[in-house]
This record gives sequence, C-alpha cells and structure tokens, in this order.
Amino acid sequence: MANINLRLETPADHYEVENLTREAFWHTHRDLTHQICDEHLLVHRLRKSHAYVPELNYVAELDGKLVGHIIYSKSKIVEDSGKSHEMLTFGPISVLPEYQNMGIGKALMTHTFEIAKQLGYRAVIIFGHPNYYPRVGFRPAIELGITTSDGGGSDAFLAYPLFEGALDGICGKYYIDSVFEDLTQEDTLEFDKQFPTKVKHTHVSIDVLLERLKPSAKEAIRKLKFEILALMQTMSEKEVLDLNGVDEEDLRVIKEVLAENCLPW
Repeated sequence: MANINLRLETPADHYEVENLTREAFWHTHRDLTHQICDEHLLVHRLRKSHAYVPELNYVAELDGKLVGHIIYSKSKIVEDSGKSHEMLTFGPISVLPEYQNMGIGKALMTHTFEIAKQLGYRAVIIFGHPNYYPRVGFRPAIELGITTSDGGGSDAFLAYPLFEGALDGICGKYYIDSVFEDLTQEDTLEFDKQFPTKVKHTHVSIDVLLERLKPSAKEAIRKLKFEILALMQTMSEKEVLDLNGVDEEDLRVIKEVLAENCLPW
C-alpha cells in the first residue's frame, strides 16, 4: 500500500467519484423496490447539501488511479431538553470492488478522523456493518447513551468518539440530514443515464441459504422474513447466533453461502 495517496476531492473528480461509488455499490443494494443502487446520486446531492463538510471529502489514489472515496456530512444528537450537539457521519464510503480488502477504506477513515478531530468535531456516528466497523474502533452508540431518532438502537448503529471523553454527558436521539431520505428510484434512474450502461443486479433468493441449513436454523431464518440473501449481510454474527435454533455450524454455513454468492460478510 506504499503507493496510496489520500487527497481532497476536486471538482474535476466529481464524475469519476460518482462512477466509482456506483461500481462499489452496484451489487449491494437490498431494497426490492429498487432496480439499482442510489449511492452515486447521494454523493452528488451531498456536495450541494448544507450539511456537507468539504474539508473531509477525500479520495484515495493507488498508482495514480482513483480507487476510493469518503464523504462526510453534519449530523446531531438532540437531548430530551432540546439541546443539540453537532456530530459527523460519513457515507457513502466507496472502494472499487477489485481494490477492496486492501486497507483503502480504513486508510480513508483514519486519515479523515484525525482531520475531523483537528476541526473540532466530537464524534463520528454511522449505520454500518457491526462485524467490520468495531475493528476500526467504533462502539455501539446505545452503550454511550445515544439512540436512533425513533428511540431505538441496533448492533449496526455505531459511534466513534474522536477523543477521550468526547461524548461524556451527552445523550439523546441521533438525526442525520434529510438528503439521505429524499432519494427516489425515479430520480436515481434518471441520474444514472449519464453513466456507462450496466446490467441491472439480480438478487439471490434467501432459499439458496435455507436449503443448506438444518431445520431449526432454517425456521429461525424464515422468521426474519428476508426474501433475498443480501439481507443477511445486515446482521452481526452475534445477532445471528442469538436466533433460537442457530449455532456455530449454521453460522459457518451462512458465511460460506454468502461468500459463494459474492456477498462477503
């Protein structure tokens, strides 16, 4: 990874970054009502959002090729009293598929975390995979007294304090900018016309997994009412093992089936 270069995104990078994001997420969207992913449109709109943080909009180059990108926006924790505390969220974070698992995403995060700290931000809060992000230092937000906007929490709701005690005495509900909620598939399909034509992703049925599991685990997974295999990626190993009827051998099978279908856990 000696040749990796991290730098601020420039206007000249915009189209390439959006196409990179499209490539990174093309096979990962899990909404059955969507034909294609919308992360590249989200990047496009985030740059125009009042929540956008341009000082943290970084790209990664490897041997001169643009291979990764991270973008940040402002978010907030609101206490019951109404007092608000400004925070950060990042996303999408994108790495070209052929360059994934090489530490590029981690490099983008650690580099920008340090800059965010220097800029005076307290913490980064995300919805991310609970098996991966704790390896970088994220913790369940609920442990720190922070809930989602509806008062809930999950293993995928994670926080990264940027310095010791950054979230001490702060608790409440977490809110991200509305730009994340205003993405329609109609808008995405129109926006996508400016990029090279791609074959639309076909979801793999959950039945591919069910036929490999023993009866008790099969019943436990059925109760989740997942129609597609990719939704298994949204769960942590702990959440799966907590299902009644699922054991370590079933977990091994789930990982195996996900990997066989290009859906790494």
